[in-house]
Amino acid sequence: MTPFEMTNHTRVTEFIFLGFSNHPNLQGVFFLIFLAIYLTTLLGNTLMIVATRVSPALHTPMYYFLSNLSFLDICYTSSTIPVMLVNFFREKKTISYEGCLSQIFFFVSCAGTECVLLAAMAYDRYVAVCHPLRYPVLMSTRVCISLVIGSWLCGLVNSMSHTVLTSTLTLCGPNQISHFLCDVPLLLKLACSDTSINEFALHVSSATVGLSPCLFTAGSYILIISAILRIPSTQGKRKAFSTCTSHLTVVVVFFGTANFNYVRPKEGYSLDMGILVSVLYCVVTPLFNPIIYSLRNKEVKGALRKLTGVPSLTIAVARE
Repeated sequence: MTPFEMTNHTRVTEFIFLGFSNHPNLQGVFFLIFLAIYLTTLLGNTLMIVATRVSPALHTPMYYFLSNLSFLDICYTSSTIPVMLVNFFREKKTISYEGCLSQIFFFVSCAGTECVLLAAMAYDRYVAVCHPLRYPVLMSTRVCISLVIGSWLCGLVNSMSHTVLTSTLTLCGPNQISHFLCDVPLLLKLACSDTSINEFALHVSSATVGLSPCLFTAGSYILIISAILRIPSTQGKRKAFSTCTSHLTVVVVFFGTANFNYVRPKEGYSLDMGILVSVLYCVVTPLFNPIIYSLRNKEVKGALRKLTGVPSLTIAVARE
């Protein structure tokens, strides 16, 4: 396309979301479902944050990371679901250009930060299992704070670079996004200017913020499992592995859904299937994280029992 043709296009001021547009009669049902999911996510993660703050038994590095993960999940869902809920009542589901860039910034920030934070939590579990005597030194308060700050910095720097690069694109239209949120790959499909720099940045980001933490986490668990297998007693093996199962489950769910969301075939993939995969990645994962940690962790269950004052409900949930 020539420069003259590019300048001849009207500037895009808003985008139209096509996600869930195939089911116009179910908008009210979708609203109730996602509102319930959002409120449950906020409640579960808020309780997790408060529990790790007020319970002395949870004042350890692992639960410090967990409280940050819960706060991150609140930000994660809040960057997408509120806009989605409002759009369920609109015939034309739109978001402004500036709002789209803002959503990209916060969504990519949270996603990148969670990748690195999960790797930091894997390192914490590695030190706890493989170097228990050196744990207080290797996972001191200063180290934990540095790992969390580093995770957020990685996510913010990555997101800022993508947001700035995306803002330089010339968007030709149509201004329709086959999704319920704004994301960098979706806007690249609408661009009529050169996207080679943006695509290169995506590849670099995928390798540094996505693949590297995933490989680091996998390597940590290979060493953890090797150390556990060397424990002579069965009870010792079970106790050591029980300290890692919750985090390992969260890792598998997060990276598994992220892989399905971004690594998908270009052809033969329906809009409904794409939306379903994205919902699992963007909406359901933050909901599951506090559930996974509360159901498989006695300390967390005890803290939540004291915090909510409903021991019978906690016991019933634990038995299920």
